[in-house]
Order: sequence, then C-alpha cells, then structure tokens
Amino acid sequence: MTLRFKRAGAATGLAIMLTAVSAQADVLFWSTQAKPVEEAQAMREQVLSSFGDTVDYQPNDGGPWLTRLQAEIQAGSGSIGVLGALHGDFSAMDPADLVDLGDIGVMSASGTFNDLAKLGTDEMKYIPWMQASYIMAANKEALQYLPDGADIDALTYDQLIAWSANVHEATGEPKFGFPAGPKGLKHRFFQGYLYPSYTDGVVRTFASPEAVTAWTKFKELWEHTNPASTNFSFMQEQLLSGDAWIVFDHTSRLAQAFNERPDDFVAFPAPAGPTGRGFMPVLAGVGIPKTAPDMDASKALLAYMLKPETQIATLRATNFFPVVDVALPDDLPPSVKAAGDAIAKMSGSADANPGLLPAGLGDKGGDFNRVFVDTFERIILAGQPIERVLEDQKGRLAAIMEETGAPCWAPDAPSEGACPVE
Repeated sequence: MTLRFKRAGAATGLAIMLTAVSAQADVLFWSTQAKPVEEAQAMREQVLSSFGDTVDYQPNDGGPWLTRLQAEIQAGSGSIGVLGALHGDFSAMDPADLVDLGDIGVMSASGTFNDLAKLGTDEMKYIPWMQASYIMAANKEALQYLPDGADIDALTYDQLIAWSANVHEATGEPKFGFPAGPKGLKHRFFQGYLYPSYTDGVVRTFASPEAVTAWTKFKELWEHTNPASTNFSFMQEQLLSGDAWIVFDHTSRLAQAFNERPDDFVAFPAPAGPTGRGFMPVLAGVGIPKTAPDMDASKALLAYMLKPETQIATLRATNFFPVVDVALPDDLPPSVKAAGDAIAKMSGSADANPGLLPAGLGDKGGDFNRVFVDTFERIILAGQPIERVLEDQKGRLAAIMEETGAPCWAPDAPSEGACPVE
C-alpha cells in the first residue's frame, strides 16, 4: 500500500501561495529536482526555453513542494501544471491525485521504470524523466581475462568472481576494488545490487536462505579484492593508480578516471544474480496533478521532456542521464558518455531489478545503513558465521522498520504498514 499524505488544514495557505505564480506562465513546473541556482537557471534557459508555451520552472525543497501540492488538491483547483520529483515523492502520494498519462505517447526505454511509474495501479501515474546510478568500471588491461563466453554488458556475479580470480592469478595481486572505506558507498551496493540480485528484496529477505547465498558469493569475491579496499572511498583514485582493475562505485566517484584517461577504462552494468540484475536507480519522473489548470498544455510539456534532444539538454543541465534511447553527443565529457551508456544498458536490460533508495525512514536512515555496514564487517572482515550474523542483525533491522513504520519499497513486495523482516 502506498502512503497517502495528510491534507487536513493544507488549504488554508493556498491563497497566499498562489500569489507566487507568474501571471504570464502557461505551465507551472513544480519540481523537487534541479534546485541549485545554476541548475535551475540551466533548466529554464537550456531545457525549457524551446518549449512552445511559457514554462515557469520552480524548484523547491520537499516540504514546501508537498505543502503547495496538498493545498491545491484539497481545494479542488490550482495552478501547478507539471510535477517533477523522485520516485519516492510520487510513491508517497495517493495515486488517485495523479492523472493517467498512458495516452501521451511517450515513456522511458526501461520497462522496469515504466512499471514503477504505475505506482501499483494499472495506469501511468508519472513518466520516468531522468536517472542516475552506480555502475562498474574496469581497466581495459583486465578485459583479456574475462571468462570464456562472458559479455561485459551482461555479466553474472559468478562471471565477475571468475574474472576477478583470473586477474588475481595472472597479476599475482587481488585487483577487484570495493569502496569499503569510511566514506565509501558500500551500503548502497548491498541494498541496491547484491540483495535484489539474490533475494528479490532488501528488508523482507534480509536473513533469508537466499541472503546467505548472497553473502557467500560476496565472500568469494572478497578473496580477490584488494585488502586495502577498507580504506578506499572514491574508486576513481584506485583505477588511476592501478591498485584496482575492476571496481564498483557511483558514477560521480568514477568521473575523474574517465576524464583523465578515457582510453584506458571501460564502464559497464552491474552483474546479475538468480533474481535479476539488481541496481539502484535514482529515478526522477514528471507527472500531472488532477487539479492542473490546462491538461493539454501539461501533457504537451511532458511529451517535450522525453524528446531525445530535451533529454540531452537535461543531462547537460543536471548531470542526470536520459531514460530514452538516445545517442550521446561527442562533446560531452568522457565520463558522462561512458556512464550514460552503462546506465542505459543496465536500466534497459530484460532482467533489470531495481532496488530503490530507502524511503520513509526519516532520521533513522543512518541506522538502517549501519545494519548493512555492520553485517559486512562481521561477515567479511571478521569472518563470523553468516547465518548467526544475519539473525543478530535481523532484530535491529526489524526495530528500525517498526519504529519508523516505513512500508516496503521495490523490490520488496508492498506491505500494509511497516515493512516486515521475515
């Protein structure tokens, strides 16, 4: 079940807030994305200026964004024509307050993203707009050691382990690199990649037999991982130094390597496990509230946002990648081209299985992440028995979910109330 936001009293501030709307604007684009001044200006001048009608692009923090939206829906009328927000923002809404967009003739190239955009209904409640993610990268020297028959754009975890083992044997050094340092994003790998790929869940399946298999496989991979990875936080540094030949990290933390030596490295999708190619997209979408004053103009703007040239302009303005099939121009930085290709292949793969960012945890997000970090440290670094560690950590995770009341997010099955740790 999706969370429905509270509306009581929201209409009282509607009249005041409506005064902020430009009288000349035909479409008010109300967004939680591209908020920095430079990005917002780039959205207006580089992305939206070519749209036929006037667009008033107004980015806001999540609180004001939701308050204004709630007020208009409660009043039954308003001025917001288009909503721009993350998937988590849309999933916190009542789907009935969003217009069905199945008739506008555009959608993302990812069937997985399009299914997410239905918000559990049979209708397109928003249109995927732009994405960011974490990917794999490798020194091209490592390619000669790929296992027979392996496709770098469609690897399995078993093939990744075999590849890392081959490199280890050939060079005499463990060359897989993992961001396990104090500022590394290791928790996102477990939440968005390993668990979805082996358990088709994150919370419900935390201590499942499939989770035991997942951690067993990661232990195998760790045997071929540079032991200094516990100090690695930005894997671009290890690619450039040669301390690691095969790595995982966020696109922004790999950019320097590709920009400095674009011919030396290759970017590619994360591997797949028994339950799909788990990956963690930062997915933003565009939708239309049922109170939009001009449905035709709003739908026209949504269609415009998905045009290939608009998607490229959005990439330049925000550093978020396209969700449609598009050839990236040659004048983009090498890191953008490399990451964009890898993300497109990953999100568009037939076995894509997105593990979304945790939602609804409030100030307990850090505690949630700590469960996965502690599990990693106990199983991988301290060598403790996998089943015992998962059973111990299961109680901590369940307490966090019960305290926050956060419902399940993909790929976990929806829940009534707090997501259970089964």
